[in-house]
Amino acid sequence: MGNMMKVVYIESPGRIKILEEPIPTPKKGEALLKVKYCGICGSDVAVYKGEQPFATYPRIPGHEFSAEIVSIENNDLGLREGMLVTANPYFNCGHCYPCRKGNINCCVNNETMGVQRNGSFAQYITMPIHRIYSGEGLDAKILAQIEPFCIGFHAVNRANVKEKEKVLVFGAGAIGIFAMLSAKLKGADVYIADMLQSRLEVARALGANNTLNLTQVDLDKAIYEITEGNGMDVVVEAVGAPKSFLSAINSVAFSGKIVLIGNGTKEVTFNQSVLVKKELNIYGSRNSLPNDFRQLIKLAKDGFVDTEKIVTDIYNFEDCVQAFLELVNNPGDHLKVLLKFND
Repeated sequence: MGNMMKVVYIESPGRIKILEEPIPTPKKGEALLKVKYCGICGSDVAVYKGEQPFATYPRIPGHEFSAEIVSIENNDLGLREGMLVTANPYFNCGHCYPCRKGNINCCVNNETMGVQRNGSFAQYITMPIHRIYSGEGLDAKILAQIEPFCIGFHAVNRANVKEKEKVLVFGAGAIGIFAMLSAKLKGADVYIADMLQSRLEVARALGANNTLNLTQVDLDKAIYEITEGNGMDVVVEAVGAPKSFLSAINSVAFSGKIVLIGNGTKEVTFNQSVLVKKELNIYGSRNSLPNDFRQLIKLAKDGFVDTEKIVTDIYNFEDCVQAFLELVNNPGDHLKVLLKFND
């Protein structure tokens, strides 16, 4: 394989360069991985646009990936050379208060690959062995989607969604659709709202009970009819916009649950008394946990998860500038974009 590889860098907002570097040497406790596919996440686009407050430059983006193990120490996880794997990209410190309580996804000093530390947009990377998960024979393109799927899966677990509950998801981007699929896995009736009909059609094809085009429907009236005036049992906000947050409060039932995944960048003004009046349970949802990865990989292996329709584009990594420009200029046309790094 030689000793050099190509790496994608965001040098500064709006500037991408592909550089050649030596293939990294794994330290003790690490494995060398040959990257197969990487998904472009909204956070990667934010780094590219200069809108990610935690990012520093130059930065290698990427944290949704599949890879082949090139070399690895003997381990008790059943991992060996030649296996296709994915990995947990949220590096927690291990000593802060949430880490000590086991809530490692909420680490005060969290460093996510592609944001606070270099990511997976490279032909080869090293990874701590304990962060690597066997792909259980799954296709590399599916494995590259496990991490973003975990975000929606973790959110639905936060709300403890139950069978037959009515769930509304705001946002039919990849994360919103993954949340919809996760709620369907729990046996819920799931409705998804967005302004882009193309995304709603994908959600419907993947099993949404119904879709709500926010440019065409009276949302309050639609929720009233769907729930017979009761409101939704659970609302998942996967947009991060003030309007969808306020709509979530309005759409949820008395004593219902709201889960917030979307990262809001603007302040929201509302009267907190509505939270008291409805006795609402509001959950923030950040990252995901190791068990989310393991459970989802097993569900995908057993045929309960279908993510094929979510991938709208696959680019060779050397065409990454075109991929980023498409996502910036035409975001509604691209649900999940993958970059191919190696055969």
